Amino acid sequence: MSDKELVREAYLEAKKGYDEGGLPIGSVLVDAKGAIVARGHNMRVQTGDPTAHAEVVCLRNAGRRRDWPELTLVSSLSPCVMCTGTTLLYRIPRVVVGENKNFLGAEDLFAARGVKLSVLQDPDCVALMEKFVREKPDLWNEDIGL
Repeated sequence: MSDKELVREAYLEAKKGYDEGGLPIGSVLVDAKGAIVARGHNMRVQTGDPTAHAEVVCLRNAGRRRDWPELTLVSSLSPCVMCTGTTLLYRIPRVVVGENKNFLGAEDLFAARGVKLSVLQDPDCVALMEKFVREKPDLWNEDIGL
């Protein structure tokens, strides 16, 4: 799958979160052959778990693995510092981001650790997050710690 196709899969996860009344952030984890091995979307609102960000949920859904350094993490939105730290902990070498216009995460930490980062500025990811921030600014600010 191309990066654009993978971001589309993360977007579909984000849409699930939005449709459930949560935050529209989605993630997929991809193996070295390009196959999706795990999916997740932000479940913070649905579960009451403040750590249930899309990327963390996706990595939890991946289960125990030994191939972390061969995987790619894809997220509809630039990962926050917690999700970035989790990615670095498991030495995931490549991250693809749908957009960082609505939120610029800890991308500098990826650069400092040599993680290859691609930001696509996908119009669907941008539009869904803009819509959510407009509709539920208090919930968004809660999610990013404001």
